[in-house]
Amino acid sequence: MSSSLQCPDDPAPSMNVEAVLHMKEGVGETSYAKNSTLQKKSMDNVKSLVTESARDVYASLKPERFTLADLGCSSGTNALGMVEEIVRSVAEVCRGSSPPPEFSVLLNDLPTNDFNTIFSRLPEFTGKLKTDGDADAGDDPMVFLSGVPGSFYGRLFPSKSLHFVCSFSSLHWLSQVPPGLLDETNGPVNKGKMFISSTSPPAVAAAYSRQFRRDFSLFLRSRAAEVVAGGRMVVSMLGREGERHADRNKTLLWDLLSESFAALVSQGVVEQGKVDAYDAPFYAPSIGEIEEEVRREGSFRMEVARAYEANLSGSGDARKDGRTVSMAVRAIQESMLRHHFGTEIVDALFAKYTELVTATMEREEVKSVQIGVVLTRL
Repeated sequence: MSSSLQCPDDPAPSMNVEAVLHMKEGVGETSYAKNSTLQKKSMDNVKSLVTESARDVYASLKPERFTLADLGCSSGTNALGMVEEIVRSVAEVCRGSSPPPEFSVLLNDLPTNDFNTIFSRLPEFTGKLKTDGDADAGDDPMVFLSGVPGSFYGRLFPSKSLHFVCSFSSLHWLSQVPPGLLDETNGPVNKGKMFISSTSPPAVAAAYSRQFRRDFSLFLRSRAAEVVAGGRMVVSMLGREGERHADRNKTLLWDLLSESFAALVSQGVVEQGKVDAYDAPFYAPSIGEIEEEVRREGSFRMEVARAYEANLSGSGDARKDGRTVSMAVRAIQESMLRHHFGTEIVDALFAKYTELVTATMEREEVKSVQIGVVLTRL
């Protein structure tokens, strides 16, 4: 995600998001590969939207080569899971009538992403797509997989080259920390918090909203150049159901992370000024904000915009659920936290965070909201 959107009159953001943000690499205990079950559940919510849209695009355009791009693919088992579903669904349309198209699969994420972990799973992926031994081998789809490093807040692919685009749990990450989070003396206006909270001044929500609109508009313009007429995009991201920015479902986990930092400050592990200077490049939009930017950009028709609520404390075991959520947040945010605070605090921070999330789940249900959107290129 590019940091090139910085306004020239604003102080520099605290981090270069494109260079810093990446999911925890490898397959270790704290890796994203081992801690992405929550993202898998959110992908399952929109799976039918994805496969139906892919089938519709193929049936309408009938290309000899079906080109699909997964933007923000990350690593781990989720990276190829939905691609497999898309290939199977399109191949099923052809079964018994014609050979399936060749599939060009373009996996995109920031250059710091762990692409090696994805590519190491390629033999397993292609093996799953082979038909049973008694079936006609000509029905096996041919899949050509490529990695495309770069920010999706800008052009990535040749003009009119894509038939289908999907993106999961990625577009809530902004291209940069929003400008406008410092006062006239260059002091932080959102002290003690790293995201919008119920105690944040109105200027904080306004700054985040402006940055999202700027980023999402650029995302749409970039894809409009790359997707063929009649092609589709299916994207899902964390969001909020209403227009109120300080939605508890969206701010709770961030507030608990801020509380975890406050505990470390009280112990002398980290300085308060360091905490005050940290802001997350994250924004959870409403459906209304997404619809407005799609209408304003004008290249896509919105087919579906739907909110899904997920209960993060659904197993009934607060200790298990608390650890699952804490480890997922760590796998996603560790690269940024280490960049700003150093490596020494991470274990202590997430030990406290696990404790706070677990205690919260013992008292109440913790939920999140995901927004799924289907867009057709005009």
